Amino acid sequence: MPSNVIAIDGPAASGKSTLARSLAQHLHIPYISTGAMYRAVGWKAAKANLDPNDPAFHEKVIALLPHTKIEYCPENSSGFKVDGVFPDAELRTDQVSRLASKVATIPAVRHFLVAMQRKMAEHSMIVMEGRDIGTAVFPDAKYKFFLTASPRIRAIRRLQQDGKTFDEATINSVAKDIEARDHQDSTREMSPLCQAKDAILIDNSDFSEPHETLDAILKYITI
Repeated sequence: MPSNVIAIDGPAASGKSTLARSLAQHLHIPYISTGAMYRAVGWKAAKANLDPNDPAFHEKVIALLPHTKIEYCPENSSGFKVDGVFPDAELRTDQVSRLASKVATIPAVRHFLVAMQRKMAEHSMIVMEGRDIGTAVFPDAKYKFFLTASPRIRAIRRLQQDGKTFDEATINSVAKDIEARDHQDSTREMSPLCQAKDAILIDNSDFSEPHETLDAILKYITI
């Protein structure tokens, strides 16, 4: 029997979070951001003053896991409570973003969070987004989608989301960073970013409004 999951995978800044949140609201089911869960571990590493350049960084992060409790809290902006605390906007800082990318490469962290993610889908249908939901976390997901857009479009959307003024040079710089992140995610040894063979590809490069992506997804879902 397929898992009770609508899996939305895709590269950074492709609109996965916006889509997943809107889809969950439309269907009245929970939404889980796996990226936020990795950020939660990165946030805890920051609070513990761990240095990602420390040769013992991986071991120190692993030592944090038995003492880490992540609770799903949909009523909060961050979506999670970590060790009884709401990280809120701290999850989106550059420091936490860098640490999240680092901790995501640690197999023990991935095993720790994947077990948690699978438990979340035991009792009801959920929307879950990330990089490897349809390939590694829930290969038997009931619905699988792979959301993408060109690096340039993703760069513009990210800059607009941040409310910053920007020029062509800034767009190119951010697009280059996004391409580098794509390469890192798609070539990592464990659970690399890739489209599941049975996932439906949604390229929203030409979409101007978020509801267009939602409408495209809803055509395939029957609940």
